[in-house]
Amino acid sequence: MSKLVTIYGGSGFVGRYIARRMAQAGWRVRVAVRRPNEAIHVKPYGVVGQVEPVFCNIRDDASVRAVMQGADAVVNCVGTFDRKGKNSFDAIQAEGATRVARMAAEVGVAHLVHISAIGADAESDGAYARSKAAGEAGILKHFPGAVILRPSVIFGPEDQFFNRFAAMTRFGPVLPVVGAETRFQPVYVDDVAQAAVMGAMGQAAPGIYELGGPEVASFRTLMQQMLGVIRRSRLIVNIPFGVAAILAGAMELVQTVTLGLIPPQITRDQVRSLRVDNVVSEQAKGFDSLGISPMALGAVLPDYLWRFRPAGQYSAIKESAKNLRAR
Repeated sequence: MSKLVTIYGGSGFVGRYIARRMAQAGWRVRVAVRRPNEAIHVKPYGVVGQVEPVFCNIRDDASVRAVMQGADAVVNCVGTFDRKGKNSFDAIQAEGATRVARMAAEVGVAHLVHISAIGADAESDGAYARSKAAGEAGILKHFPGAVILRPSVIFGPEDQFFNRFAAMTRFGPVLPVVGAETRFQPVYVDDVAQAAVMGAMGQAAPGIYELGGPEVASFRTLMQQMLGVIRRSRLIVNIPFGVAAILAGAMELVQTVTLGLIPPQITRDQVRSLRVDNVVSEQAKGFDSLGISPMALGAVLPDYLWRFRPAGQYSAIKESAKNLRAR
């Protein structure tokens, strides 16, 4: 019988790529999510019955254990940007991750992979980074042989980074950013998935891996590259951290007053995170240790950002037509 992997959050941005790769490798894939009916897009990744969405709430012991039964490997992709409520940083990224590791050890799962983030730090000023570090600590306590992946900002067709800022260019001549000189090392989503699959199959040594693409660039430079791809000219304006913190606080207040109906565009915790570079540290294990050559940003962005060009899919045709000579 084919081996079985349970992927918590397997229908999300990163999880779906892991699910596809595991299915292509011949594994049965159990995609554990809160809303299985909204995860049916993963089923065509394999043959009939090979990839199945199942219900799971990562905050519940019984739920986490049930979907783990019989699994040879477990991958945890669940994360959140909610600082409060039932699905807060601590509930999901600290307690939830620890729960998965504890259950995996109790059930006897052979391999555990956890998707964390560069910047995970128990001493960080940001609650997000502290919760990520707490999750890693809980995992290593219960499952010391786990593979923990810390990617920088992840890009790909479904990302909420380049897509978000490209969409913002449609509304005016100015593109505001916070932390314009903060450096990032964007990593392609399928490269992260490949690393996760190696961990799930036992092809990666246990430990923490920091994953970044081949290019390190400032936030401003990344936005300039994006603007080049979508053929738009915008003035990139840096919002000082102090001003951004005040604006974020006001947005969070509006969210509270409206009972969450109007979410903030940026939070104070995100402002704190943007003060720190998001790049692979020199001493860290990374793609080189896994034998993976990461994809360059420029090779992928045009494949999915073309829809933000003024002429959309016809931009190339219009640009080519300009070179025709009138007769």
